[in-house]
Amino acid sequence: MICDLFEAADAIAANLKFGYLAPACGGTCPAAIDEFDVALLREREELYRLTFNQAAVGIAHVGATGRPLRVNRKYSDITGYTEAELQRLTTVELTHPDDRAQDEALQQRLRSGELAEYSREKRYLHKNGHAVWINVTVSSLLDAAGERRYITVVEDISRRKGAEETLLRMASHDALTGLPNRLLLEDRLSHAIAHAHRTHTLVAVMFVDLDRFKNINDSLGHDAGDEVIVEIGRRIGRNLRETDTAARQGGDEFVVVLGGLAHESDACTVAQKILDTLCRPMLLRGQEIFPTGSIGIGLYPRDGTDTPTLLKNADTAMYRAKADGGNQYAFYVHSMSMQALDSLRMEGALRRALERDEFRLHYQPQVDIATGAVVGVEALLRWQPQLGPMVPPGDFIPIAEQTGLIVPIGDWVLATACAQQKAWRDAGLPPLTVSVNLSARQFQHRDLVELVARLVRETGCDPACLALEITETAVMENPQAAVAIFRQLNEMGVQLAIDDFGTGYSSLAYLKRFPIDSLKIDRSFVSDITHDADDAAIVHSVIALAHSMNLKVVAEGVEDARQLQFLREHGCDQMQGYYVSRPVPAAGIEELLRR
Repeated sequence: MICDLFEAADAIAANLKFGYLAPACGGTCPAAIDEFDVALLREREELYRLTFNQAAVGIAHVGATGRPLRVNRKYSDITGYTEAELQRLTTVELTHPDDRAQDEALQQRLRSGELAEYSREKRYLHKNGHAVWINVTVSSLLDAAGERRYITVVEDISRRKGAEETLLRMASHDALTGLPNRLLLEDRLSHAIAHAHRTHTLVAVMFVDLDRFKNINDSLGHDAGDEVIVEIGRRIGRNLRETDTAARQGGDEFVVVLGGLAHESDACTVAQKILDTLCRPMLLRGQEIFPTGSIGIGLYPRDGTDTPTLLKNADTAMYRAKADGGNQYAFYVHSMSMQALDSLRMEGALRRALERDEFRLHYQPQVDIATGAVVGVEALLRWQPQLGPMVPPGDFIPIAEQTGLIVPIGDWVLATACAQQKAWRDAGLPPLTVSVNLSARQFQHRDLVELVARLVRETGCDPACLALEITETAVMENPQAAVAIFRQLNEMGVQLAIDDFGTGYSSLAYLKRFPIDSLKIDRSFVSDITHDADDAAIVHSVIALAHSMNLKVVAEGVEDARQLQFLREHGCDQMQGYYVSRPVPAAGIEELLRR
């Protein structure tokens, strides 16, 4: 269409000048031109001129020399040059140096007749020096005189290219620090490994993790924590060469790739420099902090010959450095036992889970056996990592207990459960007792009573609808201290329960002294009550004992109607289990209660 426009415009100009029609295809066809014909031709010429100048794309009519003969306003806007200035420049000179070779090759094919037209994306150099991304279409044609001309149509695509570059950077770089993310890290590590293989050199992969970073977030807030992360990224980068890579893995974890190393000691030197840089004081919100880090190092080819293996082993070594006290580096050692490695990895993953808010609470309904009404729920911890499937409690609770992480995790559980109880009450649901399990470590923690009082006050939950469960075994580790703690909690109005009753060795004398409200029968006894006489006798005895002490009895793990019937016949007060419902998110409980 653009070609037709130029051909027609040339023909019209010639017709008006010489007074006869001269077809663009050649030859002459003399004809009388009356005033009507002249007016019509002038009208069409004006239409073509307006179309040319008002076009939303840049248009240039280029001669055989490669210099524009005529350009429209948009073309001048895109290049920054006036038409007169453009007539002194070739389109190759307008093109970015990096794009000229391909452009010249395509134009040669146009001149030879091999191509009639081509389109491509390239860059023009604007008059002020900056690059302008364009989508250009160049068409070849013969004019009325038989001379080769070129029509260049240019669309400014700088915004689209900028958006594409932004998206590409977002996909490959960390939004907070601007450092490469995991995707770009793995690509660069793969290239470093390939280069080391060819040159017989070493590659060091370092996992850098801040020590006790959670304390900064908890005390100064997450915005302050983000400031620390950004500064740590800068500090790590200052110790690296241009050819090295520092990436952010996530949270407070960074990864460094050092390629082309001659000796293992080169990695030691850089690791120590990073540690020395990290621990320099940092002024944050008017408070001076002293961050430290733990670094794990994996070497190619000794500790792995592929990207996943090197990253995994460097990660493992980092947990060893952290377990040994932090503020140090450690190389991966093959002699580390798998159990120890799994434990170290799990500990690190649990710490990150706390920071990343990966824990969830599900709730299992507790039903009054006599009425069938839902009277309470037990809050049960679930872990859903950002990537990967949900982790079973049996896989992480023991590690949390061993490492002491169960205390902050348990505090989170208690706070979340209290807030949820208040939310249900505000939503107009029937009163529900929310039961929360306390670990042995939590129960022994000196701040437990103060914590419960603060959470009740801050969340506005009803202490009479909060039940704290502690296992029989944990209570009997220090029964005298347990009595004191129970009494303080009881004075707040909080309900207390002995969990998994029958699996420990509690003294009935102490049991009488505990100001508790209920006993929970462990599922190991409930599961076989319909066909195991011993279990049936134990459950019957526990119910009778509890009732003699004015305690409620809650049976766990009820899975079928026969078990429920046994419990009903023997006077059990409440039950929970898959027969009623699996543990569900809070929304599932609300749905259940509104039926």
